[in-house]
Amino acid sequence: MSIDNTIETVTCGKDKRYKFNSWKVITILTAFLIAIPVAAIFYLALFPEENIWPHLISTSLPGYITNTLILMAGVGITVFTIGVSTAWMVANLDFPMRKLFEWSLLLPLAMPAYVIAYIYTDLLEFAGPVQIFLRHIFGWELASDYWFPEIRSMAGAVLLMGLVLYPYVYLLARAAFLEQSNYLLEASRILGRSPVSSFWHISLPIARPAIAVGVALALMETLNDFGTVDFFAISTLTVGLYDVWMGMGNLGGAAQIAVIMLTFVVLLLTLEMIGRHKKRFYQSDTRFKNKSRIKLTGIRGWIAFSLCALPVILGFLLPVALLMRYAAMTFDVSWTADFRTYAWNSFFLAVSAALIAVSLATIIAYSRRLYPGKTLSIASKLASLGYAVPGAVLAIGIIIPFAALDNFVDDMMRSTFNISTGLILSGSSFALIFAYVVRFMAVSVGSIESSMAKVSVSMEMSARTLGYSPLQTLKTYIFPLIRGGMLTAALIVFVDTMKELPATLILRPFNFETLATHVYQFASDEMIKESALGSLIIVLTGLIPIIILSRIITSSSQTK
Repeated sequence: MSIDNTIETVTCGKDKRYKFNSWKVITILTAFLIAIPVAAIFYLALFPEENIWPHLISTSLPGYITNTLILMAGVGITVFTIGVSTAWMVANLDFPMRKLFEWSLLLPLAMPAYVIAYIYTDLLEFAGPVQIFLRHIFGWELASDYWFPEIRSMAGAVLLMGLVLYPYVYLLARAAFLEQSNYLLEASRILGRSPVSSFWHISLPIARPAIAVGVALALMETLNDFGTVDFFAISTLTVGLYDVWMGMGNLGGAAQIAVIMLTFVVLLLTLEMIGRHKKRFYQSDTRFKNKSRIKLTGIRGWIAFSLCALPVILGFLLPVALLMRYAAMTFDVSWTADFRTYAWNSFFLAVSAALIAVSLATIIAYSRRLYPGKTLSIASKLASLGYAVPGAVLAIGIIIPFAALDNFVDDMMRSTFNISTGLILSGSSFALIFAYVVRFMAVSVGSIESSMAKVSVSMEMSARTLGYSPLQTLKTYIFPLIRGGMLTAALIVFVDTMKELPATLILRPFNFETLATHVYQFASDEMIKESALGSLIIVLTGLIPIIILSRIITSSSQTK
């Protein structure tokens, strides 16, 4: 039966037939499955087998919350400062190599936070090359002979995470600055305001909604991080969740911490919405003209160049150069049969998640196009819920229903056929793929809906008039036109899956490693150089969506 066929049932002996459209059914079912992990978390948190909530409140929970808030506040300030300042300079100033920075400032986005943490720790610790060089130059011998900032600290985590997360703010802020009316800024200059004053009183308020979204995305990634904070021994909620579950063996306590993390996410989204509420700025299309940038020459131009170059060098070029050096040094040791197995595991999971996510997202997007209404609109939002859920929290929500279903099937098979089925879902890569699809479905739906919105409705109506079914119309006319959006969605899901760590650590089957977990294991054992090859592959893979974003930026800027 084709996907667009309907299932008809006759009830109560009446002739009236109820048609259940399978497009709607698949969309609603997908949304339901994605919502299950969140519902499972709340259920287990409210009804734990062993309630350790009073113990957590009186001991470690206040520290988890405090550290998380400090980390998020620090990262928020860092990404705002770097992202907004570089975006404004690139959009409004003309200085040496400005066009290079239009896309190169996005490069740190390819660097996972835990990888840059491992690299800079090896570079800046007491036994690292920087401090060895300083001791050699100044004749110092002991750590007590001089002061050097501790990289494995809260401040170090804030700085390093800010260096790789600021592109979220830069990307959206730059687009907002480019869209601002040049006449408005020129009027400000005529009225006597300096460029800096115009920035604070005009450009920044207008761009505030876009900046709020970028900061919120960066903070959600901060909340999701596990590798960096665990390596730096910073007890955040994510680390606490992992410790309570894996260390104390208390799933209910972990679910209760997960609920707090979800509360943080809801607060972030609420604050972002409040920041945009009634803060809309309208500009007439006829008031735009080519952007006239303020030309900086001499020392001022090179200062702007240095300010834009610094985050690219520290957040991408220097770490990649060190990774390449370490990978070359340890290649014979690292390139083993086991390593190739880990790489294949990562590739298999990433491809599977990308294909499933894009397929379901296409169905969801086309269903909303065919049947606009509140039901499918709500279902689409539920299907996109996973991106706001941290990976460790998502793992908790998945393992609960999957383990319950596995135990139910196993008990039934034992009692009926005296056969043990084992952990079919929770003990296999299926749980991992499901987690990735749930986590990154929002990316796929957003990209495909954006591409599908550009397809003319009249062309689709013509195809339906000629007798094409919805599925035939989708395959024949719409697929070729949204192929770019589907490919973009698939690549982003692929890359995000390759570097996802928290959910992978919790849900991976026994004796199953990916490149991300392989890098984490080596780094945890202080074997940074041995983890370089896996880290380098993850980073280079992450460059794929950066290249796509760069092309989009270039093409959009050429049309302005």
